Amino acid sequence: MEPLDAGGGSGTASDLLLARRAALRDRDAFTQLVDRHGPALYRYVLRMVHDPEVAADCLQDTLVAAWTGFAEFRGESTPRTWLFGIATRQAYRHRSRVALQPGPLPDDLVETATHRPDQDAVDSALVEALDIALLGLPPLQRSCWLLREIEGLHYAEIALILGTSHDAVRGLLHRARSTLAETMEGWR
Repeated sequence: MEPLDAGGGSGTASDLLLARRAALRDRDAFTQLVDRHGPALYRYVLRMVHDPEVAADCLQDTLVAAWTGFAEFRGESTPRTWLFGIATRQAYRHRSRVALQPGPLPDDLVETATHRPDQDAVDSALVEALDIALLGLPPLQRSCWLLREIEGLHYAEIALILGTSHDAVRGLLHRARSTLAETMEGWR
């Protein structure tokens, strides 16, 4: 499939142009937006729900909601931010259905950091421990942390996605970072 040309000859359309075309039911435009942002949305949702099957369902629901909702997209945020907002709501909805309750970090996950027999194994255990620690955060804190630290979004974008203020995002991130630092203390 050829990228839609925004008219400037660059060969690649902007997200905003693709969103406008998707609102008019242009499937190629929607597909390009999904290709650009789908992997990041899935990565984010997976970290929110911690289950690949639930994450896939959540992403599918996100994309269906986006496809049916692009007509209401007003362009007050970027299409990427708008999509992350939908994904956040879907993750909360799916998470409340599953009601995952994390427990404390298993001792064997923390202890592997001191043995270091193989760096790949340690790295894998660290990521697993971080995932478990993230599940222990309240959903808003987890969303803020993932959107900032993993997806690299700015505070203003996160505030738009979560429907809150810039200052609230700063506070949520501070609390999330403090809790994660305390939970992950054994990994220092």
